[in-house]
Amino acid sequence: MTIATPFPPPRMPWTLLAAACLGMFAASCSGTTRAPFLLTMSRDLATSLPLVANLMAITSIAWGIASLMAGAGSDKWGRRPFLVGGPVGLALSLVGVSASTDFLHVAAWATVAGACSGAFTGVIMAEASARVIDRQRGRALGWVMAGQSLTLLVGVPLAAWIGAFIGWRGVNQCVAGIALAAAAGLFATTLKPVDRPRAAGARRPSYRTAMAGPVLRLLTMGVAERICYGLTAVYFATFLQSTYDLSLAQVVVPLAVFAIGSILGTILGGQLADRLPNRGLTFAGAMFGSAAIALPLFGWTPGLAGSVGLAFAYVLVNAIGRPSLMASLANVPDEIRGTVLGLNVTSAAFGWLGAASLGGWMMVQFGFAGFGPLAAGVGVLAGGLALAGKREEGRYPR
Repeated sequence: MTIATPFPPPRMPWTLLAAACLGMFAASCSGTTRAPFLLTMSRDLATSLPLVANLMAITSIAWGIASLMAGAGSDKWGRRPFLVGGPVGLALSLVGVSASTDFLHVAAWATVAGACSGAFTGVIMAEASARVIDRQRGRALGWVMAGQSLTLLVGVPLAAWIGAFIGWRGVNQCVAGIALAAAAGLFATTLKPVDRPRAAGARRPSYRTAMAGPVLRLLTMGVAERICYGLTAVYFATFLQSTYDLSLAQVVVPLAVFAIGSILGTILGGQLADRLPNRGLTFAGAMFGSAAIALPLFGWTPGLAGSVGLAFAYVLVNAIGRPSLMASLANVPDEIRGTVLGLNVTSAAFGWLGAASLGGWMMVQFGFAGFGPLAAGVGVLAGGLALAGKREEGRYPR
C-alpha cells in the first residue's frame, strides 16, 4: 500500500532574493554612509554641520512619498520598470551627488536619490512575496530586509575605511556601482514575469481598496515597531559616548554587535513567521519582549559590556517581529500588494522620523533615562494592537 505524501514546497527564488537584498543594501547605504563624513562634507560644501545632517530627513521624506506612488504604480503597470529603473536612477543621482560643488546641488541630488530608493524598495518586497507561497514569505522577506541591517554591519564601516582613501565623493560613486549591480541582478531574475491573473472588468487597485481589512492596523503596528527600533538605532552610539565617555572609534565594535543582533533577529523571525501558526502572536511576543528589555537598557548602566549585551538582546528580540508583520502585510490580493507594501515603506519613514523627533525631545526633557519607558510604552502599544486584531474570514488572513 502506497502512502500519499504531500507535495514539497516550491524552491525559494534565491537568486532573486540575493539581488533584492543587494538592492536594499544599496538603497540604505545611499543615505546611511554619509554619517562618517558629515564634518568633511560641511567643510567641502562651505555650509553648517546641522544643514548637512538634515540631508537624511530630506532623503526620508522623498523616499516615503515615492514609495507611496510607486507601490500603486507597480500594481497598475507592473513591477519590473520600478525594480530596474529605481536602482539605475539611484546610481545616476549618487553620481550627481559626488559631482556637486555646493550644498544646494547635493541636496537636490540627495532628494532624487531618496525618491529613486523609494521607487523600488517597497516594490522589491511585493515581487519577492509574489514569487513564494504564503508560508515562505517570512523567510523571503527576512532575507530581503537583511540588506538594511548589513548597512550598519558592513556598509558604514567599509565606507569610512574606503573614504579615508577616496573621500566622500568616491564613496557615493562606489554605492552607485552597487546600485547598478543590483539593477542588473533584478533585471536578470525577473525576466520571467509572475502570473498575475485578473478578472475581466476588475477595478484598478486604489488606496481605499488597499486599506480594507486589517491593513491599517498592521501599518500602525509597523510605525510603532520602527519607532522602537529607531530610538535605539539612532541614539545608541550617543548613549554609549555620553555614558561611558567613548570616542567615535570606540563605538564601532558595539555598533557592529548591535547590527549582528538585528541580522540574526530578522533571520530567526523569518523562520518563526513561516513555522508558527499565528504571526500576530509572534509579533506581539517580540514587541512585549523588547519592551521589557528597553527599561534596563537605558535605565541601568552595568558597564560597557552589560549595556552592549542588553542592546544586542533588545534589537534581536525586536527584529524577530518584523518578518511576521511584513508577511502579514504581503498576504493580500496580488493586485494590491504593491500598494500595501509601498504604504508600509511610507509608514516606516514616518516611524523613523518619529523616533528621531521623540528621542530628541526626550533627551532634552529627561535625558536617556526617559528612553526606556518611551520605547517600552510604544512596544506595548504595538503588541496590544497585534493582540487586538481579529481574523476576518474571507478577507485578508492574519
